[in-house]
This record gives sequence, C-alpha cells and structure tokens, in this order.
Amino acid sequence: MSDPVVDVASAIQSASIKRHPSPAHDLNPSTAASTKKPVSPATSVSSKADSIPESAVRPIPRRANLPPLPDMRFEQSYLASLQGAESWWRIAWITGRDQVILPLVQGMLWTLLLSGWRYWNRGAQFQGATLGSKVRRWWWSVNNWRIPEETQDAISEKAGEVSRSFLKVE
Repeated sequence: MSDPVVDVASAIQSASIKRHPSPAHDLNPSTAASTKKPVSPATSVSSKADSIPESAVRPIPRRANLPPLPDMRFEQSYLASLQGAESWWRIAWITGRDQVILPLVQGMLWTLLLSGWRYWNRGAQFQGATLGSKVRRWWWSVNNWRIPEETQDAISEKAGEVSRSFLKVE
C-alpha cells in the first residue's frame, strides 16, 4: 500500500496541472469585447469632410492567435516542493515556509533596503561628489534656489525626532 501523503499530493497535482493547454482556450476568459464584430456600414460613405474616415469604419484586424503565456503561477513550484514530503508535518512546514515565512522575510528585507537607501540618499543628495550632485547643485544655483546646508548630524537628529514622534517616546 502506498503512503497517503504521497497519494494526496499526487491527486492535487494531477487534478490541477493542464498537460496540454490550448492557446485558443486557456489564454484568458472571454469578455464582451471578444464577441463584438467590426462595424460595417449598410450604405456607402460619402466623401464629404464631415464623414467618418474609412480607417475608423474598417479597422485593421488584429492578429488571430497569440503565443501561449508562460505558466508563472506559484502553484507549480509549491506542488513540486510537496512531492518530496513524507509526512503531514513536512507538508505543514513547506506550506508555512512558502506562504508565510518567505514572503515575510522578503518584505522585511525589501523594507530595510528601501529605508537604508532613503537615509543614505537624503544625506548624499547635495553633499556628494558625483556628476549627478554637481548637476543638481548647478541647476539650483542657475534657478537661484537656496541649497540646503544640512550636515549629516542635522539629518540624523531630524530622523531621530521623526522616530521619537512616531513611537511617542519622551
């Protein structure tokens, strides 16, 4: 007798994967625009200036078949990782890892990266020696704008004030 965990994973996988998808049927669901036909006037169009141009009456038809879209769904990789599961605890671990832990870690790392970039960029915006900083300082001087003279300590103090007000620490 085979293992029930493998049987469940196999049943889920075989029920959800389309082995031979049809590009005409599986690309997208049909909509009201799929069944509409181009306008064909019953009478001939006059050549007056106020008439509808023929390009609007007889538009160029679209290409009939599009290539199939690649399958980028999360389900395929999730089911592939479930194939090696031997127990219910392993299935629970794979599900928790793929659906909770990894998205949480990715979001946290992305937020830390963006926060660090904003903090670094705030100080480097006018004080840097790169070409972009030189162009920015030149543009501000051409427009007679006052270039901020904040030091890194002043920027750090402002960031601390914002943090204290956000956390309401006295």
